[in-house]
Amino acid sequence: MPWLTSPAVSPILLLLASNVFMTVAWYGHLKFKSAPLLAVILVSWGIAFFEYCLAVPANRIGHEVYSAAELKTIQEVITLVVFAVFSVVVLKEQLSWNHAVGFALIAAGAFFIFQGRGG
Repeated sequence: MPWLTSPAVSPILLLLASNVFMTVAWYGHLKFKSAPLLAVILVSWGIAFFEYCLAVPANRIGHEVYSAAELKTIQEVITLVVFAVFSVVVLKEQLSWNHAVGFALIAAGAFFIFQGRGG
């Protein structure tokens, strides 16, 4: 599957994986509210290390075909999708119509970021 290693696809896959680590680092501790804050910070920092190990190469590889603004937009959209799934599945929080509208507006913003691409 050579398309997996293309500079257009591999950054998206790496950003997806990095966002899983990021979401666990930033929000996973909410399941362990009795844990000491310092311990939570240190564990989250350790998890975030793996996020950086994926995000930095994703951006370096992706910058071959995407602008920095496009990479950031891709990352933000992925972050929202990963967070929405994590929020519902792990934190057992429901998403409502206002979340859907907010996410749709961000998706609309992403649409405009990519307009005029290639020209």
